[in-house]
Parts: sequence; structure tokens; C-alpha cells
Amino acid sequence: MPEPASLDASLASALADPTPTDRRAAAEERRRLALDDRKRSFLRMVSHELRTPLNAVIGFSEILSQELYGPLGAPQYKEYATIVHDSGVKLLKLVNQVVELARLEGHVTDIKMTPERLDEAIEDVIESLRAEIARRDVIVHVIGQGALPTVLADGRGLRTMLINLVQNAVTHSPAGGVVHIAAVKIGGEIEITVRDQGPGVESAELPRLLQPFEQGGSPLTRKNEGVGLGLPIVDLLSRAMGGQLKLSSSLGAGFLARLILPVG
Repeated sequence: MPEPASLDASLASALADPTPTDRRAAAEERRRLALDDRKRSFLRMVSHELRTPLNAVIGFSEILSQELYGPLGAPQYKEYATIVHDSGVKLLKLVNQVVELARLEGHVTDIKMTPERLDEAIEDVIESLRAEIARRDVIVHVIGQGALPTVLADGRGLRTMLINLVQNAVTHSPAGGVVHIAAVKIGGEIEITVRDQGPGVESAELPRLLQPFEQGGSPLTRKNEGVGLGLPIVDLLSRAMGGQLKLSSSLGAGFLARLILPVG
């Protein structure tokens, strides 16, 4: 029977001389980490190079449209400046969504899970969408507001998901319609629901809506803007946080999104 000293020597030898499989695994892990670093660097560069000029366009066009430094002269100039501003805002939103989708699909998003109060998150979301909610003449009703549960989620990611779901509901609601938001604890999970009174979609269409750049309805009859990135982003973010997104709808019966996250 080997002496204890010889056993220690054998163990040290094994640890010091990894097998070919261990070496391949270590090399593969180093390549993966290097690739993730390159992806992060690329996304940071793209994000900066696109967002910086867009923010300048939005800012200066807002100054012009509001004539902060005096009248522009012909009224068409103010109208055109407003068009430039609104177009810049839409393009910036698209850039943000594309970058976010690339981060999620490339698994390079930094997720930091912390307890998040839904009351605060939903309040932030409604405030950021207040102008659009008013413009579309929609009512957003939060059931149980002030006593909503706490979820375990990434703070920024949680608000991104809620903004996309609430904005989707508001966009597809008729004038005077109501968007209902609720949250209930079911076991070790929190189910957040966002329901609208819009036209809905056929249930067979629901899986397609989770694919990037896919939208409900026919392109010839679709009335609402958007490129179909909101729901895929919510789906990917929820899975990155250990949750899931479930959709329910039928023609003429509105649209229901159920976001399921761990209890905080």
C-alpha cells in the first residue's frame, strides 16, 4: 500500500500536469473570454459612435424647433426642425434596441441581480412614457399600486423589460383604452402581467413575435410603428435573469404579456 507521502506526491503531480482534455478546456475558456472581451469592445464602440452624433442631432434640432435663440424666419424651418428631432429620437431608440439585442444574443450583458421594488420600477416606467400615454389617450391602471411585491432582477434590465411591455400595450390600445398592470406572488416567483384592450393577434402568431424584427398583423394593414425588437429583448432579458416571458392573445381579445421573475 503506498505511503501517504507518495500519495501526496502523486496528487501534486496530477495537478501540475493537466491532461490533454484539461488543457483543451482551459484553452477554449481563454478563447471564449477573449471573444467576449472583443464583443464588449465592439458594442461599446458602436454604441458610442452612433449615440453621440444622434444625441447632438436631437439636442440641436430641439433648440431650433423651440427657437431658443430667436425666430428662424419662415415657419417651415421650425416644422422641419421638429421633424428632424422626432426622427432622431426614433432612430436613437432603434439603435438602443439593436445594441441591446446584440448584447443579449452575444451573452455579453452584465446582469447584476438585486431585490427590486416593483412599485418604484413601474412608477419610473410610467413616468418615462407619460407623454406617449397622454398622446395616445390611454389610461394605465396599476392594480395594487403601493403594495406590489419585490422581485430579484437586474435593475436596469427590469425597467427595460417593463418599458417595452407597457409601451407595446399602449401602442396597440385604442383611444380611451385601459392598460392593466398587476403582479402576484406564485410560489417562489412573481408574475407581472400587462394586459391591453387592443385588437390582439391570432394565437398561432405568438411564437413569431418573439423573433427579432417580427410584428403582428400584415405589413399592408399594420398601423403602428416599430421594428419588432421589444418583445424579443424582453424574452432574452427575462431568461438571462432566470425568468421567462409568456404571451397570450386572440383576435379581438387584446394582448396579455406575463413576465415571470424570481421573488426578491
